[in-house]
Amino acid sequence: MIVDIDRTKWEMPTLLRASFVFGLIYTFLVGVSSLESGIKVMGADTQESLFSSVSNPVAGLFIGILGTVLVQSSSASTSVIVGLVGTGALGVGDAVPMVMGANIGTTVTNTLVALAHMRQSDEFKRAFSAATVHDFFNLLAVSIILPIELATKILSNSAERISSQLVGSAGSEWKSPIKKWVKEPVGWLKDLGDALGASGNVLGTFLVAIGLVIILISLAFITKNMRKLVADRIEASLNKVLGTGAGTIAMLLGLVITISVQSSSITTSIMIPLAAAGVVSLRNIYPVTLGANVGTTITALLAALATSRPEALTVALVHTLFNVGGIVLLYPMPGVRDIPIRLAENLAKIAIQRRFMAVAYVVVAFIVIPLLGVAILR
Repeated sequence: MIVDIDRTKWEMPTLLRASFVFGLIYTFLVGVSSLESGIKVMGADTQESLFSSVSNPVAGLFIGILGTVLVQSSSASTSVIVGLVGTGALGVGDAVPMVMGANIGTTVTNTLVALAHMRQSDEFKRAFSAATVHDFFNLLAVSIILPIELATKILSNSAERISSQLVGSAGSEWKSPIKKWVKEPVGWLKDLGDALGASGNVLGTFLVAIGLVIILISLAFITKNMRKLVADRIEASLNKVLGTGAGTIAMLLGLVITISVQSSSITTSIMIPLAAAGVVSLRNIYPVTLGANVGTTITALLAALATSRPEALTVALVHTLFNVGGIVLLYPMPGVRDIPIRLAENLAKIAIQRRFMAVAYVVVAFIVIPLLGVAILR
């Protein structure tokens, strides 16, 4: 006799999952601290050879794009950038274009999601325009704000004033309580490297590699578990707010969701199937992506707490100020606000007529141009 057994999938209790997330955040901070320690162990000569090309701001911008496309997470790439600044290996001025590049690179995820709708013309047109409006807004923001920043240092100076009030002036060290909490696990990693016979640059490389792996894995699991914790609330909030068409509220919703799930890619990618199905319009989705831009900066701010230099917090604050500044500059004026929408709609029309252009756009914009830029400007 055959007995059917209902094999229900075990779900982690909410309280346990929330505790697990806090543990993952701690692990993430250990990864940032390990990265910082590894770079310091490598020494000045190795640091100079690793980051010599970043002194060119355009090359730094392209490196930020490529790094984010590679790991599919601006949270991960900006956390690494903040960690590098925390070691003193990377200056604030060199890091700023990289952070802006990360903002562009993170938009590739929702554009890739849109390609899944390629077989249905109407769906694909709506999905592709909803995805690329994020691309065009970030490109427009960088094209305006980066030259202003290079000429005036308005973002970095503002961020430095804030960080100096919070943790002290640049060039000094501040005693972060979080730094103390993660010190012992990083010491264990150093001891492991010593036990394996690593020293000097080899030990530094070991700590950097371990730190990067810890950062990526921790963020992946934080995102996965936070999404499960708030999934039902996200869906209900989206349906309620997007139906009203209120731009400011939708922006705040994008910010809150992104902080909750620790990923702007998830927030924006959720929008694509809704747009493809015609449930929400491009104009209603647009402000959600802008809120997601601001929300994703929380990870870099968190990473700065695991370092011992005020400059790391300065760069994290630059990331926040850049995204807020982009909204302030581009969103209030209807004529300027609509530019990314019109560009996205026009590109979607081209993609419908020639599907290969959609794939070519992703490859050329996010891989070929940045690679050529780094190769030429290095």
